[in-house]
Amino acid sequence: MYDDEEPLVLGTVLTDERGSLPFLLVHGEALAAAAAWSLGEAGVRIVDLSVPWEDLVEAAEPFVLHDSLCPLTPPEFIAECVRRSAETGSVVVGTRPVTDTVKQVADGVVGATVDREQLLTVCSPVVLPGAVVAALPSLPSLDLTELVATLRTSYDVVTVEAPPTAARVSGPDDVRLLEGLREG
Repeated sequence: MYDDEEPLVLGTVLTDERGSLPFLLVHGEALAAAAAWSLGEAGVRIVDLSVPWEDLVEAAEPFVLHDSLCPLTPPEFIAECVRRSAETGSVVVGTRPVTDTVKQVADGVVGATVDREQLLTVCSPVVLPGAVVAALPSLPSLDLTELVATLRTSYDVVTVEAPPTAARVSGPDDVRLLEGLREG
């Protein structure tokens, strides 16, 4: 599976701070297991978050964060994001367009509608180039939206529109929607 000529890419499937959701079933597998399969099929060597950050820095390799709540992110998309990060040296983030109506609220009063075209939803993956891994004292957050906001202050961050199956789930109804997309 791992080609000696290809650079080593390390990654992890995030399950911490997500409650019991990573263990819901999608197509008969836990969301976390489905996410791990996608990451492995993308050619990423999976490491556990118990690996000390210093060891990841020493490896000097890209590091891919894959949210277990984005279980059906296609391996091809993850691999594309890894390639783009390697080509640009940027942090690469999978995103989905916002489809809900978003309103401004000030002093408890609902105001104007926010232009959705200017909004994105962070999903998976987030690819950190080796240089970014080396510059960070630790992983700033396990929440990908918070992580991306933190990284944007110091690093070039490139967003890539993820396919619909890469959407983040928030409960059983979202899992059923993803299963329907996969079958369609």
